[in-house]
Amino acid sequence: MYAVIETGGKQYRVEKGSVIRVEKLDVPEGEKVVFDRVLLASNEGRVYAGPEAGKVKVEGTVARQGKARKIIVFKYKPKKGYRRKQGHRQLFTEIRVDKITGGPRARQAKKERKERKEEEEAQAS
Repeated sequence: MYAVIETGGKQYRVEKGSVIRVEKLDVPEGEKVVFDRVLLASNEGRVYAGPEAGKVKVEGTVARQGKARKIIVFKYKPKKGYRRKQGHRQLFTEIRVDKITGGPRARQAKKERKERKEEEEAQAS
């Protein structure tokens, strides 16, 4: 199962166990965070989007807070002696995705899996 979430003005494709770097969130390390802004979700070949995907929740744990690598911002205008050099380090939050829950037909899908499993066991014996 995977989901596409939105946070910090960016979209991320996440799965259970994946680690993502998002714009800094004001959550201490080790705390749980829930993303309820889910744009798309997929489960066993079924794709949910729009209001159906809105019922899905992505839960994760903050692994660490940090600063990204330094980037150099260099402004230059030829023949004018104008040069400006500035560095920048963007703050980020690293999140480990623990689970993806919910969905419009989560119970129905679970029931169908159980029925398929019972049918396979019946055919095997």
